[in-house]
Amino acid sequence: MGRMPHPFRLAGALAVVVLLCVVLRSEADLAAAGEATRMLRSPAVSATHVAFGYANNIWVVERAGGHARRLTSFQGQTTNPKFSPDGATIAFSGDYGGNVDVYTVPVDGGEPTRLTWHPGADQVQGWTHDGTRVLLASGRATAAPNATPRFWTVPAKGGIEEPLALPRGYQGKISPDGRRIAYRMNSSWDEERRNYRGGQNRPVWIVDLKTYDLVSPPWTDSKDVDPVWLGDTVFFISDRDGMANVWSYDTGTKALTQRTKFIDYDVKSLDAGGGAVVFEQAGWIHLLDPKSGRTQVLSITAAGDFPWMMPRFEDVTGRMTNLGLSATGKRVVVEARGEIFTIPAEKGDVRNITNSSGSAERQPAWSPDGKWISYFSDKSGEYKLVIESQDGIAAPREVAFQKPSFYYTPAWSPDSKKLIYTDTNLNVWVMDVATGQARIVGNDPWMVPQRTLAPAWSPDSKWVAFASRLNTLYRAIVVANVETGEKRQVTDGLADAMFPVWDASGKYLWFLASTNFGLASQWLDMTSYGFEETFALYLAVLRKSDPSPLLPESDEEPGISSGAAAKDGKDTTVPSVQIDFDGLQQRILTVAGVRSREYAQLKAGAAGTVFFLEAPTDPDVRGNTLHRFRLSDRKAITYLSIVGEYAVSADGKKLVYRTPAPQGGPHSAAPPPPP
Repeated sequence: MGRMPHPFRLAGALAVVVLLCVVLRSEADLAAAGEATRMLRSPAVSATHVAFGYANNIWVVERAGGHARRLTSFQGQTTNPKFSPDGATIAFSGDYGGNVDVYTVPVDGGEPTRLTWHPGADQVQGWTHDGTRVLLASGRATAAPNATPRFWTVPAKGGIEEPLALPRGYQGKISPDGRRIAYRMNSSWDEERRNYRGGQNRPVWIVDLKTYDLVSPPWTDSKDVDPVWLGDTVFFISDRDGMANVWSYDTGTKALTQRTKFIDYDVKSLDAGGGAVVFEQAGWIHLLDPKSGRTQVLSITAAGDFPWMMPRFEDVTGRMTNLGLSATGKRVVVEARGEIFTIPAEKGDVRNITNSSGSAERQPAWSPDGKWISYFSDKSGEYKLVIESQDGIAAPREVAFQKPSFYYTPAWSPDSKKLIYTDTNLNVWVMDVATGQARIVGNDPWMVPQRTLAPAWSPDSKWVAFASRLNTLYRAIVVANVETGEKRQVTDGLADAMFPVWDASGKYLWFLASTNFGLASQWLDMTSYGFEETFALYLAVLRKSDPSPLLPESDEEPGISSGAAAKDGKDTTVPSVQIDFDGLQQRILTVAGVRSREYAQLKAGAAGTVFFLEAPTDPDVRGNTLHRFRLSDRKAITYLSIVGEYAVSADGKKLVYRTPAPQGGPHSAAPPPPP
């Protein structure tokens, strides 16, 4: 399988190149076990059958469900199945000829018939009421740079496409009597964005094809999509109640009715025919009886020959992420395609400690005492924290979260008794590992896409530091005492501060801060585009009694003290962090010699040492530059080039990094100097 596309190196050891493999469980295994198939897309319904897209092909099944038959077997993609009014033929979009065109196939199977040949993409929408023509949307007649779709029809027996009079149309269906069309005029840049209320939303339009009179269901600003007809009633998907559900509009009585009330997953696609409505929700196909209002989930099994889904070994070395090191750097822990691996620095084998291709394991973290590895797993259906021995032999322990969510950035406390992590709601949690009890110690009150809390432990395991946004959207460094609950803001909020880390000595709190953030603070405002934020390196002296580590220096003869005695051995005492908040902002120092640049990912090494990444200014350069600053020589040096991700061991003596893959093969890199 060749070399690893994303190699990583370990300081103080030989360059490590590994091959990580996982065995994937196939959908056929699930079907053999009698489990209904999920992720069935774009359903359509007739009086006797349901058609849908699955595994890039069109399938058909009896309307009551059961074992589905595959109608197409093309290696490319076929989508948007739509039944003819008599239910005998299915029209769909396929890229058999290297372009998305309109095809038809009998419901009993056979060779597809190609109907369109234009180089533009033709998306099937449905049929005319008499079944003689297929309705499609295509941007073929629009000049560059953007193709604006409109509706066309093409004869089902082959012939020349003809445009509808409507100048623009993206999704739509012609009524059963052929007199009207219900349609969505424009597309949107993000079809999946829930509760979007911007200018791309439009109501469903219902147009008389002779008089061109237009009516629409009552509408304010919701996203209304996928209109279909059943008699004189238009069914459509709308998120006007906060979720994408099925609604209907009776064109005679003008009654607007909500037909489904899902509160977990959105309805994704919709069609109607044979007196019923069919839709996709939560990966299942649902059938709605409009008379009774009842819905049922169809149990459908789609089994077939899927070469790409057979159990197999898969090389996932190119997908390594979330690197971590054991306490002394003897092994590396990584996440790759939902599996957790540990890799030796020099001797031994790679270990897959999860072996679970049917679930996603994420965000590994190694305890500083070297005994445990933690990660998040969705094997149970909801994410749980899993803690297991570093060798992967003993049975893992699962800890359920008090509030199920999506979790990030786990880190063990230096005493290996607690864990910090963040969640999708931008809270900072601290968990007691022994009891599994967790509580929130901080948060970011502003939901901005960049997740920059970056919490970090103090060396005595009593304090957590993180970055939290103020009402100005500037970030300030906040520290929280996990024992007493005390929480204090460290920086004054006049600069944008982030990536706090504690010095291993316990004397200093390092962080990055920017004084040119103002023009870029409004992330959703286009006036902020094009302004690059640059950072400088700072440290805060935590105790009043400690001198500045950056005082002017002078070379002097030290002299000889008769009472001096050299210390033998190493000091293993855990430093106690004391913070004198009185006057702390006056003890924040700019680290001279570190010019303001696009820095990020500040991490602490041994006492008096920090590392940080600098983004490249050349767009053709794929990797970052890793810098190291030490108080002992007060110098920032270029430590490594072409770095994608890095981690430092708990003892601060080892560093692992990964290079990004360039075009044409992996980077090679010389081993770095000792941290």
